[in-house]
Amino acid sequence: MLREKVYLQLKKVPIGKVVTYKILAHSINSKAYRAIGSFMRTNKDPVNLPCFKVVCSDGEVGEYSGRGGIKRKIELLRKDGIEVKNNKVDLKKYLHKF
Repeated sequence: MLREKVYLQLKKVPIGKVVTYKILAHSINSKAYRAIGSFMRTNKDPVNLPCFKVVCSDGEVGEYSGRGGIKRKIELLRKDGIEVKNNKVDLKKYLHKF
């Protein structure tokens, strides 16, 4: 199933790196970027499936449906070693490519 493929790929994103919805979709040969967002919103295991590492293609942090919202997402990104400035991540520095 698509969801399981997405989650398996997400687990491969190393500490200190992020991935975009688009790159995550392409990594499983899909163009279902919106589905990726839906999968992140319904993630029931954020400890093992770090959905906070998925950001927008322009580096914008994007939304976070977990407890604490965007503030919590930024906190988790920083805890992971990723700098966030003005709600954006420097993709040149932190982007993971599969």
